[in-house]
Amino acid sequence: MQRCGATQSRPLLAVLLVAASLIGGGAWLVLRPQAMAPATVQFEPHAEAKTGGTTVPGPPWRRGRSDARFTVIEYADLECQFCRAYFPVLKRWIDEHPDVVALQWHHLPLAMHEPAASAEARLVECVGAAGGDAAFWQAVEWVYTHTRGNGQGLPEELRYPDLSPATQQCLASERPNAFIRAQAEEAAKTGVTATPALFLLDRETGKTLLLHGPVEGDALLSALDLLAAGGHTAADPYSSTDMPAAIVGDMPR
Repeated sequence: MQRCGATQSRPLLAVLLVAASLIGGGAWLVLRPQAMAPATVQFEPHAEAKTGGTTVPGPPWRRGRSDARFTVIEYADLECQFCRAYFPVLKRWIDEHPDVVALQWHHLPLAMHEPAASAEARLVECVGAAGGDAAFWQAVEWVYTHTRGNGQGLPEELRYPDLSPATQQCLASERPNAFIRAQAEEAAKTGVTATPALFLLDRETGKTLLLHGPVEGDALLSALDLLAAGGHTAADPYSSTDMPAAIVGDMPR
């Protein structure tokens, strides 16, 4: 079952969960091999396309330095209230560690939030296609600021400011649908059914880690440190961390 949920902010618990996942122990965890090898995930931008002789930028959208050792991929839904609360926290943390880590966004519109979630995903994709990474992140922030959330979408009379002809042309095409669908299918293959979720990649070693729920501050740094020391490779596919039953209990279904 897909869900939009978040745990309470418990940095120590998050560190323990990550540590346990890397050493293969811990009663709190369910380690689940996944069907898709990490090499199939689009880690590096951009899926650029030639349109009328012009190069059009595309996903996955990046925030931060392209040479940062670690990449944090966030699977998110633009109608998820927990994603909305976590977005500025994660963005600020990324900006505070520019030499260490970069952020990528992957869409996961949840069925319970449709059709608003996919409509908003199309909007931010097309703003990004017209204006690049900075425009994409600005559009995400605008949607989270204005949406009513939980599938209610943007107010009917509200329109994104100054939509360019290129953005409007993109919105009238199937281009954004293909990217959104591909990222949602990828999430399903990796075992992501709830938002927000984080997929961590050590670009130096190729090792990866999937975390369900938001992880903040020092706990996220600890996760990267532990990933550098352990993690999983293409020969040893994804493992994921599941929260203790007591914590999962306060996630809405």
